[in-house]
Amino acid sequence: MMDNKPEECSVCFNDYAENRLRPRTLPCGHTFCSQCIDNAIKNGQLTCPSCRAEHAATASTQFPINYAVEALVRKLKNIQLTTEEVVPAKPYEGPAKGISKTLRSMVQEQMSSISRLIISCEEVLSQLGEYRGQLGDWKTHHLQLQDRLYALVEQNKSAMKLLELEDTSVVDMTTQGEEGKTQLQAMLGSLGTLNTPQEVGTTIDTADGCSMKIEDWLRKCQELFPDVKTVHTSVKVQETIREALEMTTTETGATADPIHLGDSASSIMNKVQEITGQIPQKQLTVEDLRRMRESVKRLVEAGLFAVQEDQDGRHRSARITLQDGQLYLHPLLRQPTPTHAHTLQESEVVGVLDPLCTLAFLDLGWAGSTRGRVTIRLTFDTPLARQFVMLCTGQRGPTYRNTKLLEVVNMDDPWECVVGGDYESNDGKGGASLLPDLKGFYQASGRAGTVMDRFGGSRGAQFVITTRDRQDGGRWSGVFGYVVSGLDVVRAAVNHSDITEVTVVDCGVVLPL
Repeated sequence: MMDNKPEECSVCFNDYAENRLRPRTLPCGHTFCSQCIDNAIKNGQLTCPSCRAEHAATASTQFPINYAVEALVRKLKNIQLTTEEVVPAKPYEGPAKGISKTLRSMVQEQMSSISRLIISCEEVLSQLGEYRGQLGDWKTHHLQLQDRLYALVEQNKSAMKLLELEDTSVVDMTTQGEEGKTQLQAMLGSLGTLNTPQEVGTTIDTADGCSMKIEDWLRKCQELFPDVKTVHTSVKVQETIREALEMTTTETGATADPIHLGDSASSIMNKVQEITGQIPQKQLTVEDLRRMRESVKRLVEAGLFAVQEDQDGRHRSARITLQDGQLYLHPLLRQPTPTHAHTLQESEVVGVLDPLCTLAFLDLGWAGSTRGRVTIRLTFDTPLARQFVMLCTGQRGPTYRNTKLLEVVNMDDPWECVVGGDYESNDGKGGASLLPDLKGFYQASGRAGTVMDRFGGSRGAQFVITTRDRQDGGRWSGVFGYVVSGLDVVRAAVNHSDITEVTVVDCGVVLPL
C-alpha cells in the first residue's frame, strides 16, 4: 500500500521530529520512529510492524537514521510556513493606481528575486538539517567509542591487578626459597664439623626437615607458576590495546593532510562526502571495488549488494563480502535490500569474471554449524564450469545453496568421492541441466580434489569431488575443476556419520578485483 503520509510514523502516527521521534530504517527497508522501535524490542529481538521480519536488536540507535525522510519533513514544514507567510490572503488585484508599468515591472522582478531566495533558503535549510543529523550520528559514535575505550582501560586495570597479585606471590615464594637455601647451606657446613654420634643424629634430623621444606617449596613453585589466567589475560589485553592504538594512529595520519574542497557551490553533504571519502548512494562502481579504498571497505562491511531484475519485474539481490582481503559474491536470493545499502548491477559484477578460469566456493556444514569453505578453480570456458558458476551465483534462479551432499561412492577405496548438486529434489533424482548442451573439451585427472560431471544429460547439474589420488594410473574424464583449498573439509564430510546431513550452507564465486 502506498504511504500517503510519509512524514509520520505508521505506528504512532506522530510526525517525525528530533530526539525520540527521529525516523530510522530497519534492514527490511521499513522506517519507524526511534520511540516505536524501542517499544517493539523484546528480549533482543525486533519484529517489523509492517512485514513481520525478525531483526536482532537491543536499541533503536543501532539502526540508521533516514535522512531523506527528515529532509522531506523539513521541506513539508517549510512549504507550509511559506504558504502561510508569503502567499497573500487574497488574490493580487494588480498595482495600485498611479504605479507605472516600469514600477510594476520592478515590483514583479523583486518578487521573483525574493521567491528564488526563499527556494534557496529551503534547500540550504534542508542541507543543514541533514548535516546536523550526520553530526548527531557522529557524536553518538564518539560516545560509543569512548565507552569502548573506557572498557579497554578497565581491562588493562584488571590485567595489571592480576600481574600485581602474581608478582606478590612470586616475591613471597622467592623469600621462602632464599631462607631455605640459607638453612641448607648452614646444614651443609654443620655436617662437615660433627664429632659425636649424638651430634650426627641431631643434625641429620634437622637437615631432613630442611630438605623436606625445600622439596615442598620446589613442588609449589612448579604448581603455582606461571598462573595461566594471569599470563593469558595480560598478553591478550596488550594485543587488543596495541591493535586499537595502531589503528588510531593509522587513521589519524591518513587524515592529517589538509583537504581542499572543490566547487564552493557543491551541497553541504557533497562536501562532507568529499572530506570523509564516502561514496554517494547508488554511485558505487566496479572500478571503486578494484581500487578498494578504505571508505569502500567500510561500505562493503556495512552492506553491499549485487541486484538483478527478473523477467517478471521482481528483484533479487546477492551479498558481496570482504574476507581476508578477498571479495566474494554470494548467490542471488529474493531478499529485501536494506534501504541505505549500496548496490551494483549483478551483470556488471559477474562481467569481471575471467572467461578462462574462475574460483567458486561451497561452504559445507553439518550438526548446525559451518565446518569450512571448499574453493574450486573452474575451467570457465567449458559448459559444465559455466553451469557451475550459474548455480553458485543463482543467475538463472536455481542455486546450490541449501542442497545436500547425496552419497559417498567407493568409500575407503582409492576411487572414493562424494556426490552433490541436486538443486531440485535433494535426493539424487533431480539436478536438471541449465544449459542445452554440456558437450565440450574436458580434461582428465587422477588426483584427489578433482571436480567432474556425474551423469551429464538430464541430471547434468550433479557434480562429483574425488577425495583420494588414484593409484592404478587411471584418470577420470569430464573434469571441469579442481579443489585448491578445503579438501580436508570434503574428507571430514565423508567421515561424517550420515553424508546426507552435510549441506551446502552457502556458495558463490571469488571476484578477481
